[in-house]
Amino acid sequence: MISYGKTDIGMVRAMNQDTIYFSDKPIGNLPNLYIVADGMGGHQAGDYASAHAVSWFVEYVKQCKYENPITILKTGIAKVNDMLLDKAQQHKELKGMGTTFVTAVIVDDQMYVANIGDSRLYVMGEEPKQVTLDHSLVEELIRTGQLDRRRVRFHPERNIITRALGTGREAVPDFFEITLQEHEKVLLCTDGLTNMIEDDEIRDIVMQKIFIDKICDQLIERANYYGGKDNIGVVIIEQGLNEV
Repeated sequence: MISYGKTDIGMVRAMNQDTIYFSDKPIGNLPNLYIVADGMGGHQAGDYASAHAVSWFVEYVKQCKYENPITILKTGIAKVNDMLLDKAQQHKELKGMGTTFVTAVIVDDQMYVANIGDSRLYVMGEEPKQVTLDHSLVEELIRTGQLDRRRVRFHPERNIITRALGTGREAVPDFFEITLQEHEKVLLCTDGLTNMIEDDEIRDIVMQKIFIDKICDQLIERANYYGGKDNIGVVIIEQGLNEV
């Protein structure tokens, strides 16, 4: 595996509350680890939530004795959620903080994914495949037939999250196991990307035969070109070496 990631403040926000992590080398009992988080809350709280959720999760994985990837992800997310809630109770300036969280680990051709919130993981091949499901109000409206998916990007309540880390004692993530095919790439990203760019255009950028650091740059540049209304966080993973 080879990966690269980048965050950007965007064109509107005063602070970058997106946090990413990517390691192609073993972290504890995991062979690799990739994370994207999008903080929510006040000026300090959102930044604190995403940054500490990621750092605490990585430290947990380093020390965790479990070997099953899903068990590691599940227990790590529960631990981080409790730590965020405890900090919010201890410090009034952090009250109301929370963060989305999407994480993945790849073992041979199997990818194990956990997510809570509306940050996403895609598998990019001939078509863009969104693996995760958003925990958001608009997604609930889509599932119940009250909203057409094509109108999501323009819905005034598209940023309302129904599940996130740090917002309650029972933080229930979704888990997925995916078999990766040759030449597919994986994208983890915050809604600062997906609210600005359609999936097909994201796929066209990601699947270029160029170095993935340049792909990250292009995704962020395009999101900012379309308005950059939120922070943008992206991590791209590909199997093997880059092609030039």
